[in-house]
Amino acid sequence: MKAKVITKFLKKVALFTLFFLSFNAISQEEKPKSTLDKLLSKISLSGSVDGYYRYNFAAPNDNSVAPQTFFADESGFALGMANAILGYEGEKAGFVADLVFGPRGEDAVFNSDDSAQIINQLYVYWNVTESVKLTFGNFNTFIGYEMISPTENFNYSTSYMFTYGPLSHTGLKADIAISEKWSAMLAIMNPSDYTDNNPFDTYIAGAQIGYTLDKGSAFLNFRYGNEGEPGEVGPTFQVDLTTGWDLTQDFYLGVNTTYVSTEPQENGDASGFYGAALYPQYRTSEKFAIGIRGEYFSVYNGGLTDVIGLDTQGDGDVITATLTGNYTIGELTLKPELRIDTTSEDFFIDNDREATKSLSSFVLGAVYKF
Repeated sequence: MKAKVITKFLKKVALFTLFFLSFNAISQEEKPKSTLDKLLSKISLSGSVDGYYRYNFAAPNDNSVAPQTFFADESGFALGMANAILGYEGEKAGFVADLVFGPRGEDAVFNSDDSAQIINQLYVYWNVTESVKLTFGNFNTFIGYEMISPTENFNYSTSYMFTYGPLSHTGLKADIAISEKWSAMLAIMNPSDYTDNNPFDTYIAGAQIGYTLDKGSAFLNFRYGNEGEPGEVGPTFQVDLTTGWDLTQDFYLGVNTTYVSTEPQENGDASGFYGAALYPQYRTSEKFAIGIRGEYFSVYNGGLTDVIGLDTQGDGDVITATLTGNYTIGELTLKPELRIDTTSEDFFIDNDREATKSLSSFVLGAVYKF
């Protein structure tokens, strides 16, 4: 009799334990996400804020002397930009709205008018298949090594090749994944940097071939078309190679070369520019890295004016060495930088207002990324 009572008691304990465990498991299940929760999970917000200080050695510091490259060209303490990027990624489609405020942003969208002056990128995309993605709207250029956002560059100041290449495009492009390593891109676009509309009855074509491995990548880029008023300038052709590789765990090497040629409208020789730059970078610790950008940039047949100084044939070149440190404090990166620009013709001035071929300067950039 006593054994039966014990058996019943154990059965009740077992049933109670089973019920408790089942109830607890149900209560711990994740509640179904609401439509709003699902929507918010697909939205991203990121961006940056930056500013800098620049000082010329043995040259005036009154905004009259600076390398003729974008962004870090003011004297003393100066503003960069505030950048806010809103993105939405659906199952097959999405959009990016990239807004910029401040001098760096204004320089980046110099050909835009009115409200479009705060738009760095504004595009929609459609993942047609796992291998094909279509992008429609305004997007930053696929050409070159450097980017508009200071968070994407090791150096704070920018190169001549970046400054005088295209910054942004508006049009339609197709990104194609050929294999795990190879990719391609084809595009039809407005003339370069005319991002909010097309004031000319002409378009340019773009193309890219890419090769990517775990330790680096290489991209061969092309653009071709009439970049201005028909009848005033001929078509422009550019070929550009951008590559970068982790040679060791702490040592990285980037390379950029470019060649640009614009045909004359009438008889004559083509004009343009070409250049090459090396970007070796070495990380000494988790918080600090140091790197140098060595750039050679050459203008021929008056392809650019008021940039580096030209001889009577319209030719000139510049060699630039930029030594930059990156010190990271959380989301903030400090970028102290020494830069020397040496031109083939007198182009800069010294403190005595005499013409000189060389300019040395110091920049301290501060970039916060969120």
